Amino acid sequence: MKKKNVPSLVKDERLIKTRREQIVKAAVQLFNKKGYHGTTTREVAQASGFSIGTLYEYIGSKEDILYLVCDAVYDEVMEKWEQLMDENLQGLERLHQVIYSYFKVVDDLQNEVLVMYQETKSLSNEALNYVLQKELSMKDMFEKEIRTCRERGLIEIEDREVSLACHNILVSGHMWTFRRWIIQKEYTIESYCEWQIAQLFRGFQAKDGKFLHHSGVTPAINKDGGGNGWN
Repeated sequence: MKKKNVPSLVKDERLIKTRREQIVKAAVQLFNKKGYHGTTTREVAQASGFSIGTLYEYIGSKEDILYLVCDAVYDEVMEKWEQLMDENLQGLERLHQVIYSYFKVVDDLQNEVLVMYQETKSLSNEALNYVLQKELSMKDMFEKEIRTCRERGLIEIEDREVSLACHNILVSGHMWTFRRWIIQKEYTIESYCEWQIAQLFRGFQAKDGKFLHHSGVTPAINKDGGGNGWN
């Protein structure tokens, strides 16, 4: 998985990191509001707090901004995800936590994930392949846990179904963002997590009944009756 080389006229690595973090933060807000193609590099520079000339000291093109956004979002998802893991858990409890933690991270990074999901298609083939490989590494984490549970006789799932199940989990996380205009009016993040996992575990024919039903969180309308909308 070869990382794309984003050119910089600046040699100070710490400064590059700081400035690119500013660029990513500003770009996420603008892309979420106006879309990648509807946003200009001048607007990104202004929202980042510096001139467009300074912006181009840290990137080579507008696509570099989108690439930096996607790369940073995947890294942040993975970092936050790993922080939520409890290595002492095993079996279905471990699988439950891995999925639940992924959903919670997506909730924390809703705008970032939405931008990534909507705008990745605008990357060049080389950059796109790199970003998609990062998503496949997330899929691999689910696959490892599912196969472990199957080997222990805790779930029943055919080998040819495993990959599709992992894709379903990834998309279920994404759905919390790209369907949030309605999903978040109907569910809290806690009830969404538990109902989604209960459905998945029923499909896996999980052997522990406590994971087949909702764990006490009210599945009805979100308490405030609202939701966050798109912005």
